[in-house]
Order: sequence, then structure tokens, then C-alpha cells
Amino acid sequence: MAKSFVHLHCHSEYSLLDGACRIPDLVERAKELGQPALALTDHGNLYGAIEFYQAANKAGVKPIVGCEVYMAPGDRFEKKSTTGGKDANYHFLLLARNLEGYRNLIHLVTAAHLESVYYKPRIDHALLAKHAGGLIGTSACLKGEVAAAFLDGREADAQRILGEYREILGPENFFLEIHNHGLPEEEKVRAFYRRLGKETKTPLVAANDVHYVRRDNAITQEILVCISTNSRMNDPERKMKSYGPEFYLKSAEEMETLFADFPDALESSVAIGERCELQLDLGGNKFPAFPVPSGLTREQYFRRLCQEGLRKRYGERAGTDKELRERLEFEMGVIEKTGFVSYFLIVWDFIDYAKRQGIPVGPGRGSAAGSLVSYVLGITDLCPLRYGLLFERFLNPERISPPDIDMDFCPDRREEVIRYVRNKYGERAVAQIITFGTMGAKMAVRDVGRVMGMSFGETSRIADLIPKVPGAKLSDALKQVPEFKRMAEEEAVKPVIQSALQLEGMVRQSGTHAAGVVIADRDLTDYLPLTRDDTGAVMTQFSMNEVGDIGLLKMDFLGLKTLTVIQDCLRLVEETTGKKMKPEEIPLDDKKTYELLNRAENIGVFQVESPGMRRTCAIFDLKGIEDLIALIALYRPGPMDLIDEYVKRCGARWERKNPKRWPSSGRPSCRAAPR
Repeated sequence: MAKSFVHLHCHSEYSLLDGACRIPDLVERAKELGQPALALTDHGNLYGAIEFYQAANKAGVKPIVGCEVYMAPGDRFEKKSTTGGKDANYHFLLLARNLEGYRNLIHLVTAAHLESVYYKPRIDHALLAKHAGGLIGTSACLKGEVAAAFLDGREADAQRILGEYREILGPENFFLEIHNHGLPEEEKVRAFYRRLGKETKTPLVAANDVHYVRRDNAITQEILVCISTNSRMNDPERKMKSYGPEFYLKSAEEMETLFADFPDALESSVAIGERCELQLDLGGNKFPAFPVPSGLTREQYFRRLCQEGLRKRYGERAGTDKELRERLEFEMGVIEKTGFVSYFLIVWDFIDYAKRQGIPVGPGRGSAAGSLVSYVLGITDLCPLRYGLLFERFLNPERISPPDIDMDFCPDRREEVIRYVRNKYGERAVAQIITFGTMGAKMAVRDVGRVMGMSFGETSRIADLIPKVPGAKLSDALKQVPEFKRMAEEEAVKPVIQSALQLEGMVRQSGTHAAGVVIADRDLTDYLPLTRDDTGAVMTQFSMNEVGDIGLLKMDFLGLKTLTVIQDCLRLVEETTGKKMKPEEIPLDDKKTYELLNRAENIGVFQVESPGMRRTCAIFDLKGIEDLIALIALYRPGPMDLIDEYVKRCGARWERKNPKRWPSSGRPSCRAAPR
């Protein structure tokens, strides 16, 4: 019976086209094999760190957060290469032993991405020396600096480099990593490391360079690499050759067989796993402390603003309406109890700034419209009492979770608001949020088909049979489209579909979230790693959900073109009639507006311009804002199946083929229907 083993060198799909492991599958396999711990060491980034940490803990497998960083051959700021980038960096494996090591890993990876990208984001020995605390390092793979020097015939350099790493990390924190994937170079390195380890008293550690979960996933990894290098599998001159079938998550028994002559190296993997004890502080409230006038607490200032806003919104009613005052007091109490006072002050502040600068701001959307506090602070422009909206949908004292306010701004001036927030809380405390593009069904078929040698026309013929609906999946197409199912059984097409099924939904590239912005109470690198988008703007390496899981304040700064259109319309009204209007002054009971909607003449009107929505408007008999609310609420998957019945119960005439023939008056309003 083999002893336990811990995999310390694993790549997930976040290695971006150089890893075929989905994190849930990777963790589940380690659990099946009875392995006590598992490391994630993606190439040059920490994109998957939080997802991995949570998944491993949930599965009862100890998570070890690491990274296979790119090490510059000299100074990381020196940009020179004689081989098209191949000699621009080496690989080096880092593992976080504890919270100090995790934070140092964040600083190293962030510095590489923000300061020293040359083909890849790189660190160097000097930077590692500044952030070495709490880290364990290994020599990594054949592309590691020590192995590369030895294989290049520079054994003295290999010994010198090893000595530098031992000095930087501490002798007990550096290991010579040995592999056995059946490559002849690995055999040479193992023999050299055995001798070098004895001479320098440097321990060896056995590892498998995991790029896919199971042996039969090797083809998936090969396809990913071909996609990345724009190569074809049958091209003998392609840039990167096959990984082979050995780069999977092996059992302890398999590893013991491979490293029978290196029992101490096997034990080192377990010993390192036992030394790594990372405990992350997830959740909680890491919002910035909003600065308030001298002599006031944040709670006092918050209440003052709410009371002033109440009087501004409701006038005399603010002092006489008991229901109004009790509702406000209840909401303020919940916000104070749940610790979100700073959140509301922060949002109030930048929306107030936008309005003072004449930047068009939306009236509010989502559950935030159910908050009276949001309304009196000017965050939203919808009275929740007028429309019977519930505060508990927004912030529930029985189930505390961070509030989520989506803000709409004119897209032409959205960046001004973000810049204001960045200037107020600090350049390094504010960033946009990363998002990850995944392979859809059609893209997976096209990519795999090209890699397997199919022509563009052939792959298009297959992909075009997949239903043209959002989120369409290959499995659904196989069930619902007989021609696609028949084609998938053809000898030439079958391997394409089988491989596309493996790739579908896998991360393909990173990008910037259209609206997400994170605001922290200090330098973001105290919590998460940063990178840059294609424009050079700073963004997080964690996506929206993970940013929230950490406990950071995430906001959606949405750019809504409709606000620009409204602003342009009001400007034209003023120029042609001399009448100056504000959006909130536009009446909600204008008869001609509803007549226009009932005639389905609403192309270009936000949320009601699609062909299906226009047809629905024509049969709905809209007479007031409540009817419009009902229409938009119903027109979504699920409820939209009941639109016919809803309209019938409202008493409107029903004619599917030509709703425009109906008379424009005399129909009972849908408002007469029971609510």
C-alpha cells in the first residue's frame, strides 16, 4: 500500500489555454484518491485562488495556494531576448505556507503584472528577496532556472542559482523538484539533482506537472495548446509539441512506482503539505471608512443626511406621516445593525458628485429601489411606498448579505465618476474587476474543428446547426436537433464533437467586467492580486463573485446609452422650445405615450423595443405606469408563458394574428386585474 502523496504542481483552466483542469473536477479527484492536500499553481497568475480555496475546503482537502511564476534571467526590467521570447523567462514554483506567504505571493504576482511584463509577467531574484517571507519555493520543471542551466552545460551556474534561492528563501524552504513524465531530459535532471541535493543538503520533492485531471483528458490539453498557438494537431512544425499522456493527477501508488528510487522526495510532498497552513479571512466587511465632518460619527452623519433627504422629498409630510417616519427609522436601524452605513455614504457621495457635475444618473434599478433610505439620499428616484416595494428584498436583517446597488450613468461620462472615486479613496484602493470569457458551444466546435484540420466551411456547417439562443449547449443540440445528432455520429465529425463537449464552458481569455468596480479600505494588494487589461487599466485578478467573497465593496457602474439619449432629447427640447426640463419632471400618466406603446411604435425605447416586446405591448392595452411595470415583469423566461392568460383576465380582446386591428379605446385596463 502506497504512502500518502500531495500534488504540489497543478494547472487549472486559469492557466489560460495551458490547463484543462476545472477546479471542481480537480479537487474532487484529489478527494477520490484520498490525498490530504492539493496545490494550485497556475502560470503567472492567481486567477483561481479563491475558487480553489473554497472548493478544496468544502471537499475536505487542504488547499495550498501557489503560483508557477515567470522568473527573469536577470533584472526583470531588462527586456532582451534572442529566441523570440523563449529565453525571456524561467519557471519557478512558489507555495504559500501561511497568510504572510499568501500576501507576499499577491505582491509578487501583482508587481509582475503591473511593472515588468515582457512576453510574460516576470519577477526576479531581487523582488523575491523582498517578499520571501512565508513562502516555499521549488525549482519547478525543465524550464526552471536550475534545470535549464544544467541542461545547457552550465553546471556551475546551476549550483550558483540554487545557492541564491536557498539564501533568499531559507535552506528549509527551497526544494529541488523532480519529475518523471517519461522524458529523457527529466531522467538526466533527476540524476543531477540527486547529486546536487546531497552536496548542498537541499531536499528533493517529487511532483507531477498536472495539466489535466485524468489520463484520457490528454487530448483536451493538446487541443488547448493548439488553440493557444494557432496550430493544427497534424502539423509536424507546430510551435509546441504534445504534452503526452502523463501530465494528469496521479494516485499515490502511481507516484510511488515512478519515484521508487526517491522515497524521500515522495515524503517531502506530504511534509510540505503539512507545513502549509493558510487560513484566509473571507467575508466580513472591508469597506472604506467614509470620512465625515468633525464632531460626528458616521452613524450621526448618515442619520442627518437621511432626515434632510426625507424633508426634501416629502416636505410637510415628513413631519406628520407616521408610516413614513417609522419606515425610515426601521431601515436606518437595519443598516446600522448590519454595518453598512459606510456603504450607503460612499454610494450617496459619488452619485451626489455625478448629479452636481451634470452627469446623467439613472433613477435606480433592482432591489435597491425598495429602500426608502436610498430614495431620500438621492441614490434612487423611486418612492418605494408609492409602488409597494419591499426593503427586505434589498437588505434582510434575518439573512445578512452585502447590499447590491447597480448604478446607471451616461456612458460618455461614466469614467468621470470612477475617476472621482479613485481620487477620493486612492489609486491603489480602487480598480475595475476582471471577467473570464468561456468557450461557448459554437466557439468550441469551431476551435476544435480548426485544430483537427477541418476547413472553415466544414466547421461552420456543424456550428450553424446549434440553436441560435443565448446559452445554447452542445448537449441540448444533440437532443433537440436531429440533423446535428446525425452529423455528430459521422466518423470525421465525432471526435470534434466529443472534444468540443470537453472544452465547452472552459475559460478561454480574460477581460474587463463591463461595470464592476471594487473599492477597498486600503491598498488592494493587501487583499487580492492586480493585473492590467488590454488598455493598460488596472483590474483585479479575482472575478466579481470572489471579490465579494473576500468582503470587499464591489459596485456596478453601468454605462446606459438611454441616459445619453434622454439628455440629448431634453437638450433638443430646450433648443427648439426654450423649455428646460428634468427627467423626473416628465409625467408618468401621459395619454399619448401609452397610445404610442399600444401601437407598438416603440423602437429605440429601452426594455420594450424587441419584436416580442412590441407585439406584447400591442395586446396589453397599457393605460398607466402600473401596466408597464406588469408587462416588463412578465416578459421574461417562465412568466412570459402566462402573458396570454394575464391579458385575457384583464378583459382585453385577444387576437394573435393582427393585434394592431384592435380599437385604440374602450378596452378595460389591466390595472383592473387582481394584484
